[in-house]
This record gives sequence, C-alpha cells and structure tokens, in this order.
Amino acid sequence: MSGGSRSLDVMTRTRSTLALSVTAALAGSLLLSSCVAMGGASPSPSADAGAGSVVTTAPADATTVLASPDPVAAAIAASSALFERSPLVVVAPAGYDAAIAEGAEASERLHVPLLLSPAGDASPTATPSAESSSPESSSALADELARLEVRTVVIAGSGSFDPADPDIQVVPLADEPSLPDSARPEPAEPLTDTVALAEGAAETGAAAAPAATARAAGVAVTAITDPPERLLDSPELVDALRASDAPHVLFLGEDFARGADGATGSPETAAASAADWAVRVARSGAEVPGGGLGLFGEHRYVAIYGTPDAPVLGVLGEQGVDATIARAQQLASSYQPYSDRLVVPTLEIIATVAAGDAGDDGDYSNERDVSALEPYVQAAAAAGVAVVLDLQPGRTDFLTQAKLYQKLLEYPGVGLALDPEWRLAPDQVPLEQIGTVSRAEVESVADWLADLVAEKALPPKMFVLHQFRTSMVGDRASLDLSRPELEYLIHVDGQGAQPDKQSTWNALHENAPAGIAWGWKNFYDEDAPMLTPQETMTQVNPVPDFISYQ
Repeated sequence: MSGGSRSLDVMTRTRSTLALSVTAALAGSLLLSSCVAMGGASPSPSADAGAGSVVTTAPADATTVLASPDPVAAAIAASSALFERSPLVVVAPAGYDAAIAEGAEASERLHVPLLLSPAGDASPTATPSAESSSPESSSALADELARLEVRTVVIAGSGSFDPADPDIQVVPLADEPSLPDSARPEPAEPLTDTVALAEGAAETGAAAAPAATARAAGVAVTAITDPPERLLDSPELVDALRASDAPHVLFLGEDFARGADGATGSPETAAASAADWAVRVARSGAEVPGGGLGLFGEHRYVAIYGTPDAPVLGVLGEQGVDATIARAQQLASSYQPYSDRLVVPTLEIIATVAAGDAGDDGDYSNERDVSALEPYVQAAAAAGVAVVLDLQPGRTDFLTQAKLYQKLLEYPGVGLALDPEWRLAPDQVPLEQIGTVSRAEVESVADWLADLVAEKALPPKMFVLHQFRTSMVGDRASLDLSRPELEYLIHVDGQGAQPDKQSTWNALHENAPAGIAWGWKNFYDEDAPMLTPQETMTQVNPVPDFISYQ
C-alpha cells in the first residue's frame, strides 16, 4: 500500500487479501487478510502529524494474517500493515537471532518498525540461525524504506547496511543515543484498537520482527506456543481472543497458515477465512455440546437413531421429546465408565426418509417438516445433547435436501450426516439397489455447510458419511477434509454377526482419508449378539468416536 490514509468503514469492506507493494516483488510470500463485519472504522492516522512524526494506522481489515515464510517479507508486511510513515527505522540482518533481539528492543523503545535486511548484508564472520530471505528481498526493503519516508536507519548487529538511497543516514545501534533530537521522530499514539497473536515465543524466530513492530505501534502481542492447524483447537489462542474486544486482530507467523495448502481455493484465502472464523467464534462465546470448541478430539458421542413418531425406523421414534432426551442421556452415561473422553448424549434424526414410492416430487424420499424436528433440536440444545440430521435423498441430491434444513443447522450443536445407501440414480428404487455418492457431491455439501458455519460464526460441526460398502462413496481416499469448520466422520453401518461386523469395520478402514473419525452402529434386533457398552469400547478397534443405536 502506498502512503495516505487507510481509514475505512469495515462494515462496507468485502473479504479480501491485503495487497501490499511487497507482494509483487516477493514471489511466494504469504500475506493474508479478511474483513469481518464487526462495526466501527479503522482510525485515521494521527492528527497534526509533523515532518518528524511517526504515523500509525490500524490494519485495513478486522482480521489479518501475516504469514510469509520469508523473514524479510514478514517484517515488511508488519511494517506496512501498521505504519504509514516512520522517518526512522531499525534494521537487523535476517536469520541472526541475537541481532534481531537487539533490534527488537530498540524498535520498541523508539516506537518505530523493525525491518530485516537479507543475511548477506551481515558480518561474514557471523553464522545465521536460519535461511534468511528470497533474492528479491533487497529491492522490497528499499521500496518499504521509500514508502515510510525513512531518513535515518539504525542498524543492529555487526554488519553493514546499504539503504540504496544516499540521503538516508545509517547509524550503528551503539551510536543511536548520540542521535540529535532532530533525527528522532515524535512517536505516534499507540494502536489500542488492535491486538496481535504471534507464533512461538514471539521473541525469536520468524515472528520476532513482526511482533516487535506491532509492540512498537502500541499493539498488545500475545505469544501462542504452538498454533495448531485449526486455530480453535488452541485454548491459549481462544482465551487470548476472548480477553480482548479490540476490533482488529493480527496473526503473526507462518504457523497460522498451516494446513491451508490443501484447501479449496488459494492458501491465502483459506488461511484468512480460517482466522476470520476463529476470531468470531471465540468471541461469540458459543460452544459445542459438552463444552469447548472441539468435537471428536475432546468428546465421544453415543446416539439414538430414528425419526419422530416412526418406531419402525429406530428407537428415537419410540417415545416423545422429553423421553427421547432422557433415553439418550441414560445411554450415554452407560459408556462414561469406559471412556477416556466426556461422553455426549446425541440424537441422530432421520430428516429425509427413503420411500418405496416416488411421491409427488418423484424423488422417492419423504422430507420431514422442519416444524416436526425443531422441538427435538430445541430440547437437545437446552439439555446439552448433540444432534445429527441424517439425509436419505432417494433420486434427488444431498445438497438440495441439506438446504431444506438450514434453520436447524444454524443451531450450534446440530451436525449433518449423508447416507449414500439411499442416494439413487434416476432409474433406481430404494431397497432394490445400494446407492452411491460421488466425491464431488460430498465436497459440495461440505463446502456449503462449512460456509454456513463460517457465515454464522458457529462452532465446528460434525459431517458424517454413513457407509457399509467401499463402493458407496466414490474416490473416498481423495476426499478434501481441509475445511476447519467441519469435523469429518465415517459411520460404519454393518449389521449381523459380530465377525461380519468387524470384517466390515476393518475393510472400511483401508485407504481411508487420514485424520478422519470413526463411528460404529449397534442394532438392537439385527446384531447377533449386540455388544454391550463395555464390549463396544473394548472389542472394537480403534475405539469408535461415535456410537449409535438403531
């Protein structure tokens, strides 16, 4: 960005990648940002800024990720995001931790940016602690000095530095105390409307210079020890976000973009969207049933399956709303003595029921009215019981049916299950063929559901695939599981003798996507015999994350 005010009403901005002048010069650098409708506007630069004044500004967007793997680019990105003008800057050689630490102290004391020069500018007798930068870094650094209107560079470390501009004065850090007052710019007002989260210790490594620049601008910086691929899996990060209501949040460090390379769309878009969602969910205070913001890693789920008022389709339909909640709670409690995780009672409700006749719409599926299911969803929410809506679409598709239940899926504790057994071709009929679903259709539903979760700032949702034959899900091994808004589970529905069920369980684990959770079903009438809770937990390996009863 060039100089000038970046005061913008964030309510009017669309989600976008923050474009800096450095990104054109640094191929492969990663600078991400996304706008969140959080109200308020970015403040204008400090009023009455004199010729010798530093000018700061809040980031252009409410949520910004600065995740370049190039340390020189990362430092420039932080400077560009927070400073409009700084006649004096501190420069340290990239890759030299001791020099960067000295530069960070000076940067924060002088309230000016800390920039990094390519390691080749450092003393040839020193040894860098890490690979320093890309070949284009020197040009990008010169551009940033020009943008900031730098007149004085204070250099940390024992090396030399050529600013390219002969009018820029270069001063060793040891000589900084002797600088005349005319060379010392007036500090800007601190940016109290911005907070930053930095990877690692925020004192060494890739985030050290960006964190120092943020502190120099008056931004409160919290170090996140080991950022996970899904940001909400870090209690430390969630607590930090909840501790501040500052309208602008910076994520500093390459780790905040981990997992984005395989995501749909560009890594920049994926990482920015994930950070945006994490901020809004953490600050909303919403949690999943059982507490927290994680599903299968923190909880185990025990469910009763069926649809209201239809006992023939499962035990959920054998009683009314209150008795259904109580039955689910009692069943879940029978598993708790054998579980190392909290067991959460769950309702798996068949929302669309495969039918033997075509019906008025010709799809061989009866769609239950939202009004018939909502009392169960509301009662479950009040009782801390999870819900999964199950789709049996017949000749229509899963996405068409999922959209019918958006109102229910907007409840924080309601997930979605696809049952490919009942996903039929145009010439097929339920119970005469076993249906199948393509990977593309599964991913289209996952993207729609994940987008809904992100839009509504909901906690992560279960996304379940029922399966008892490998052919039921096309190209399953290549399923894209990258959306952090969803936690994916394969639910194995085999029934009958236990050796047969175990064989199906083991076969479906082969070539399954890495990191997916697993569900097991106990059938009251069809299993021979049905496992007890203790047997389910000790004889099924790996131990299921989700156990349902039909």
